[in-house]
Amino acid sequence: MMAYFPLALIAGLAATGAAWAQTGAGAGLWPTERPIRLIVPFQPGSSSDVIARIVSQRLAERLGQQIVVDNRVGASATIGTEAVARAEPDGYTLGLANTTTHASATALSAIPPYDPVKDFTPVAMIGSSPFVIMAAPTLPVKNLQDLIALARAKPGMLNYASAGPASMAHLVGVLLEKMADIKMVHVPYRGTAQSVVDLMEGRIELLMGTIAPSLAHIRSGKMRALATTGDKRTAQLPDIPTVAESGLPGYEAGLWTAFVLPAKASPAIVERINREVVAIANSPETREALNKQGVEVSAGTPEELAKRIRDDVVKWTTIIHEAGIKSK
Repeated sequence: MMAYFPLALIAGLAATGAAWAQTGAGAGLWPTERPIRLIVPFQPGSSSDVIARIVSQRLAERLGQQIVVDNRVGASATIGTEAVARAEPDGYTLGLANTTTHASATALSAIPPYDPVKDFTPVAMIGSSPFVIMAAPTLPVKNLQDLIALARAKPGMLNYASAGPASMAHLVGVLLEKMADIKMVHVPYRGTAQSVVDLMEGRIELLMGTIAPSLAHIRSGKMRALATTGDKRTAQLPDIPTVAESGLPGYEAGLWTAFVLPAKASPAIVERINREVVAIANSPETREALNKQGVEVSAGTPEELAKRIRDDVVKWTTIIHEAGIKSK
């Protein structure tokens, strides 16, 4: 589910492209003065874009290299991601990747424009944004067990909203249906705002969405959080159990965000960027900024990111094909 943020915040974060100190710290790895281009395959102001700018601003300072954010949108984020894959592996093109770009988008394409494993060099995971399964206040369920029981009693009668067909929010619902052996009706929306209003007013019964846009409404009681979809409870909703805790062990669905380089990138550049991103993500200031966007920091090694990409390609490709889901 896509969230958008005030222009003032984006303007402040846009200093990434201008506020940099050419200290020579990265001169050996980036010998020319041209900037590093960070390709973000999502719209300016989207949650993914804000995450990219939060981290890249600090990364530019630590590398002593200018980083310019290049928003390349379109075709379910594959246009920008393909541009990363086709770029020279010289360290001057960095890409923002997530579960959509490297797991679900290629599974939805008859002829994928890139290979999410072979065409990239994994660099560093930033974190993951779990989804939350929310119910209208009028729906007679208090937790996920109640929802599953109701869905089994009324097969095909409950509906749930998402950010659109084949979105990760949609896949959250599909995975729930598969693992709980229930059938619900998917109602696609074109974003967050209207689905949130419709849920609070009872026009739809369930909503699969990211936490940040709905947190205030959950806390006010205007909608009921039943479960979160990560592998552990989220700090923003510590009293809400995960789906796995609620009777479906093994369930996990999060929108992870990471940095990648084109294939065959220099191991020295990978090591340097990874080291800096891990330090940045784990700093209290950045962790707080990311938590406000609903991101649980989980920075790690390139090898851990590579494994997550491989595992998610298999997982979501299987789910998408079994469910017969087609691209928007």
